[in-house]
Amino acid sequence: MQAWVVGGGLIDTIIVITLLEVTMLLLYHHQTKRGLMPRDYLLNVLSGLCLMLALRSSLAGSVWYFTATFLTAAGLAHVADIILRLRQRAQTS
Repeated sequence: MQAWVVGGGLIDTIIVITLLEVTMLLLYHHQTKRGLMPRDYLLNVLSGLCLMLALRSSLAGSVWYFTATFLTAAGLAHVADIILRLRQRAQTS
């Protein structure tokens, strides 16, 4: 079990589950026009995936700039998500 976690198997599984979840949400919304609007969660999911990829990169012993790139992308997606939410809130107020 420890080898699976430390070797990256756990994070790989979580990444796959997250991608499947997003795919299902997108398909459901596309087919029914109901459910969550993609703009309401995609940046948040992207930020989380980038954090998971940074962890995976670190566990795999990749060069430091791969991990730094994923962390930077996560931060940028998070900031973009916050800006988008603040703009939406300002429009409804």
